[in-house]
Order: sequence, then structure tokens, then C-alpha cells
Amino acid sequence: MLPPLIIAAVVGYFLGALPFGYLVARSRGINIFEHGSKNPGATNVRRVCGKGPGNLVFALDALKGAAAAGWVLIGARFYASSGEAVSLPPMMRDALLLSVVGLIAALIGHSFSCFTKFKGGKGVATATGGFLVLMPLPLLVGLGVWLATFYTTRFVSLASMLAAASLPIAAYFFKQPNLLIGLGAVIAVFVVLRHRANIVRLLNGTESKFVRKSAAPDSNPAR
Repeated sequence: MLPPLIIAAVVGYFLGALPFGYLVARSRGINIFEHGSKNPGATNVRRVCGKGPGNLVFALDALKGAAAAGWVLIGARFYASSGEAVSLPPMMRDALLLSVVGLIAALIGHSFSCFTKFKGGKGVATATGGFLVLMPLPLLVGLGVWLATFYTTRFVSLASMLAAASLPIAAYFFKQPNLLIGLGAVIAVFVVLRHRANIVRLLNGTESKFVRKSAAPDSNPAR
């Protein structure tokens, strides 16, 4: 089982490490690490470069997570549909575990990308893509929490943390496998830890709310 786990982790890391936020902003002549919150996540790209580039980064970052979690599952389903399920190799029989490992590695790659001197985003979009593949119904609950929190408070950071925290709870009530409930809990902790500075600002009342305007420097690394 060890070689497949290593493969899933390596593929997941390099998928996650693809610095789409940096590349999209760079195509606009902007080094995203020098503007706004200096964070390459979708929120900062949208704040600095505009709605279109920001939405593109979110989609691409989500695609990284979906690919890291989904390629093994797709392979397993392909083999099963071909009538060879009885003789599936261990890599395919343990597809769910490998998908979880791939998604966790993608989050690490996104947050500590080897292509940008181990700097990166906070993993919300990448986790969203992975959960869309692994447990879409709990993800819908998380999306509802995010929307309700954001449009009530305009704090992207708070919305992201509460949405992440809701995932393992929703996964439990939707009777997801224990492995996915545990994954949701691990990622929730990861997202909260990546928002440590935001938590301090929220408690101090100095966190910046999201404003719909481009090229607006902001000290809020919301993602």
C-alpha cells in the first residue's frame, strides 16, 4: 500500500502547488505577493485584479483539489465498470483513502508551493474542489454557511472558517464514511490555523471587510 500512497501524495502536492493566483495576476503585470494582502488566493486576486481574474483563480484552485481527490476514484470506477472489480489492484480498492491523501497533499502544496518559495494561499478553494468530488452534499451545507456568513458580515475569513467547521458536522449527519468525517475535521483545523492572523484581527475589531473594488490594498489575507 505504501507506493500508491506515495504516488497519491506526490501527485496531490504538485497539483496543489500550481500557483494559479500568482500566474493569473502576473499575466496582468502584477506580482500578487506585493499587492493587497500579499496572498495568492482568489480573494486577494479579485480585490487587486478584479472580479474576472479572481473568479478564474477560485475555479482553477478548486480544480486542483478536485483533480487531486478525483483521479483515483475515476480510475476505480473505470475498472469497476469494465467488469474487473474482483481483480482490482490495491491502489483502486483503497481509492477513497488514496483520494483523501491526495487532497491533503494538494492543500499542503497550495499553501506551501515549491514554485513560489513555499508561500501560498489558505486552501479554501482547493478544499472546496476536493469535497465536491468526495462528499458534495456536506459541501452544499458548507456553501450555505459561507454565503450566510459572508453576506451578513462581509468577512471572507470568518465565512471560510465557519464553512470549514460545518463540513465534518454535515458529513456526520449525512452518514458519510468515518474517513471523510475525519478528513473534514482535519481540513477544518487546517483552514482555521491558516487564518490565525485573521482571528486576531476579528477579536480586535480590525479585520477588513470585503469591498467590491480593484487595486485596493488591504491587510486582510482572507484566503
